[in-house]
Amino acid sequence: MQDLPINEIKELEKLYGKPAEKYIDIEMEDEDCFLVKASASKGRNHDVTVFIFKDDKLILIKKHSYPEGVYRAPSGGINRDESVIEGIRREIFEETGTEIQLERYILRVHARFICNGEVIPWVSHVFTARYVSGDLIPRDTREVAGIKLSTVEELQSDIRNAMLKDGRGGFKYRVFLTDETMKEIFGKDMISDNIEGNGGVE
Repeated sequence: MQDLPINEIKELEKLYGKPAEKYIDIEMEDEDCFLVKASASKGRNHDVTVFIFKDDKLILIKKHSYPEGVYRAPSGGINRDESVIEGIRREIFEETGTEIQLERYILRVHARFICNGEVIPWVSHVFTARYVSGDLIPRDTREVAGIKLSTVEELQSDIRNAMLKDGRGGFKYRVFLTDETMKEIFGKDMISDNIEGNGGVE
């Protein structure tokens, strides 16, 4: 399932490498289902997620609805009137106030979000990038409540635990994306365990 232009995906693979392909099923709650269905109703069944390194730390965002301690990599959708790279740069600037340099096209995750028995297909395109410039202040304050510079260790301990403790399907999915990205960057020993429940990699 793919709603981004195939020719652009192929060009991204030439520029930033062919990503690892992963598959997962995630049970979603009503709030997450509403957001996913709203995107799907507009013809969007994707997100682009970017893990941005600034020196040895990651730039993470927090949304207004997130509980204490929860942050994640910035992400968003590509508009129909822009290229994928243009859309990534726009989303990252809106959410973090920064300019970045993409480095690796690291993952393509094929998800099935399950909402009261209804299956909504989704694809997450995951990249790594380096911070270039900017003041780490979100421009879209309706969406983003704050920004945090986090070590990988903090992301994979306190922040990961806060997401899983909350229990929402959307957070379980974000933990999965983060775990798989860290494995691709640092190796499988980076993660001591994986998500319990309906999620799994094929």
